[in-house]
Amino acid sequence: MADWSVVDAARAFAEGRVSALELVDDTLTEIAAVEPVLHAFSFVDPDGARLAADRLDHSRARGEALGPLAGVPFAVKDLEDCAGMPTTRGSRWFVGEPPVDRDDIHVGRLRRAGAIAVGKTTAPEFGAWAYTASPALGVTRNPWNPRCTPGGSSGGTAAAVSAGTLPFGTASDGGGSIRTPATFCGLPGLKPTYGRIPTFGVTHLAQNAVVGALATTIADTALLLDVMAGPDRRDRTALPPTDVRYAVATDQLDVAGLRVGWSVDLGFALVDDEVATIVEAAMRELVAAADLDLRPVTIDFDDYIATYSRMESADMWVDIPQDRFPDRLDELDPLVRPGWERAATVTVPKLAAVHRARRELVAQVAALFDDIDVLVTPATSIPAFAAEGPMPTDVAGQPTHGGMGVVLAMLANLANLPAISLPAGRTRSGLPVGLMVTADRYREDVCLRLGRIFEQACPWPRHAPRLR
Repeated sequence: MADWSVVDAARAFAEGRVSALELVDDTLTEIAAVEPVLHAFSFVDPDGARLAADRLDHSRARGEALGPLAGVPFAVKDLEDCAGMPTTRGSRWFVGEPPVDRDDIHVGRLRRAGAIAVGKTTAPEFGAWAYTASPALGVTRNPWNPRCTPGGSSGGTAAAVSAGTLPFGTASDGGGSIRTPATFCGLPGLKPTYGRIPTFGVTHLAQNAVVGALATTIADTALLLDVMAGPDRRDRTALPPTDVRYAVATDQLDVAGLRVGWSVDLGFALVDDEVATIVEAAMRELVAAADLDLRPVTIDFDDYIATYSRMESADMWVDIPQDRFPDRLDELDPLVRPGWERAATVTVPKLAAVHRARRELVAQVAALFDDIDVLVTPATSIPAFAAEGPMPTDVAGQPTHGGMGVVLAMLANLANLPAISLPAGRTRSGLPVGLMVTADRYREDVCLRLGRIFEQACPWPRHAPRLR
């Protein structure tokens, strides 16, 4: 398979150097080759993908206008709707249901830009975990080490993209679910500001969660954001249009002198020593390459995990059809069921307390950003763990390393900040480690520009070593 990035594949198709059908067939061949090892797909649609490719090839031959992603194969995370394909949400509640008849907003935008959907990528049940395994869909594995997880909940997309099966796939992030799989699979992963990309219609997205995509380069990430971003009347939370072109800002935005706060642990998290060492070295490379102003900061967000957990319990089930609750609880992943049962006990006073705690945290973060422009931390507290899960726990049954190993990512969700994870290096055992840049609200352009500078200063391998 040609080692296509999104940008390169779109350009090659537009210039007539490759057909859409060739791109799709290469993708399907790669999926078939590694799927027995990775199990990154819940559904593959070769007939539909080839039909879409044939139409694009004919459109190009007739000289018709082409979208910016014309001919580029991609996959859709199985929490999101893609017309003509089933949406299982990783749950036995939905396995076996017929294909849906509409696209979620961001999926429709990608398809209208000419991207060709080839299938659905795996996710844990309702996106609940930082690993991708469920009784409904089985275990998804990391191409860097198949004994390990690709992370979650966008683990199927991350595994597929990192393995080189396709140029990009969609993803979503309610507490690190773009950035953790990106980190574990050696990819860049951008979590936009909430509302930058409309989320109306995306099932099971709590009010912390955003949608986006995973690719292998910063240029690809910026181009995909340009396509997906923008308001939609169906989504009252969508942000207004911006005059920023992210693909341009990625190479042109002036970031010299930005004030950088560095925290290895946000004042409370337990971070693996090797991870901390790798990420601090990467942070210093970024500061030097971008000519940033590194400033000492004192941070202590020791109670925000409780806020995050209560927020998830309060609103994470709002889009699930009520006919599946409570009579079908036995069909849920045993690790998911307790969360559903807790959600059923949420009262108005409890919900009010959640929102009050979140407001207090947002104010605390706002005060921090009075003194800095970006916050740099590890993306995760630990490297990838066992593919089958569960998330590492101590003897008391509480999550280690501050919660799922992804505690550091949750702050951007609660405070509604854009954040990007960047491949920072690998552990002695060869597992990828990520550096995370969190910017002020609405400043995805800063995340992408700093990501591009780091990518140029410290290039990362775009794909995991070949599995075959």
